Amino acid sequence: MAQVLALLEDLFFQAKIAETAKHLAVTVHFCSTPQLLLGELAREKPKLLVVDLNARSRPVEALAGIQDAAPDVPLIAFLSHVQTELAQQARQAGCKRVMARSQFTRDLATILAQVKSELT
Repeated sequence: MAQVLALLEDLFFQAKIAETAKHLAVTVHFCSTPQLLLGELAREKPKLLVVDLNARSRPVEALAGIQDAAPDVPLIAFLSHVQTELAQQARQAGCKRVMARSQFTRDLATILAQVKSELT
């Protein structure tokens, strides 16, 4: 069972997240489209959802459906810090935690450690 489901296309960033998660003994499953993420949510409920708002699959349009599929699972969306309009769209879609990619990267170990602490 994945403890974190992530909608993320960037293979280099996937590797960074996977390596950090491995050190913390947190399991992450990566999905390349909102549809794949929704399919995984139908099978299991993770402790955290992570969405890259810069994905080519336009995930901001799927945020409401993702949150409807797992209303009790925390969701973190991240994007480039200069994309204030996209951040606003994500908030309007109901995403409460929107972060700049740089902040997400900086806080990644802490975010994943929180997931780990919820399991114990």
